[in-house]
Amino acid sequence: MGRLGVLGGTFDPPHIGHLIVAQDVVEGLALDRLLIVPAARPPHREACFPDLVRYELTARAFEGADFIEVSDIEMRRSGPSYTVDTLAAVRDRYQPIELFCIIGTDQLRAIESWHEYERLPELARLVVMERGEDRDSESVPSSLPHERIDVTRVDLSSTRVRERLERGESIRYLVPESIRADVEAAWQARTEEAVAMTGDSR
Repeated sequence: MGRLGVLGGTFDPPHIGHLIVAQDVVEGLALDRLLIVPAARPPHREACFPDLVRYELTARAFEGADFIEVSDIEMRRSGPSYTVDTLAAVRDRYQPIELFCIIGTDQLRAIESWHEYERLPELARLVVMERGEDRDSESVPSSLPHERIDVTRVDLSSTRVRERLERGESIRYLVPESIRADVEAAWQARTEEAVAMTGDSR
């Protein structure tokens, strides 16, 4: 394996913005392969959709994408999904010539709270995705060398998708059509489970 990138996230659920920036990263870094890594147990937040549901939806969302592979590497590991552990496992499994860890500006701002974040440069080249006016050069400690890559600005998030689901609004064109029905079904199942647990019939 030559140039290998790792792009992690909760993908809660995956949406078209994820596909667009992933393609930008592949082309911008001239990667031989990009691993999309859904977090099994995100240490900084609780996901709304179950881990295996998020993984399966993400795998189907990226199905057929050139040079992109959705990895279950965090699904196979117990405990919190720490990035340093994932990068170490990826290096072990793929033995790339160059390994890139791709993060967003929101992750950049919080990076000092990450588990053993000081080890990141030992494991991979840190690349920060910038979307248009997203500039925050002072957020990363100077001890962490990093580079930046411009990606398409897409005003969409998993939070917005979930908010539309909560209001009963359509998510057509916000998520790949290949997974839209399953995202809606997974949300409905989650809602019914919550109702059953609370006894709230609203």
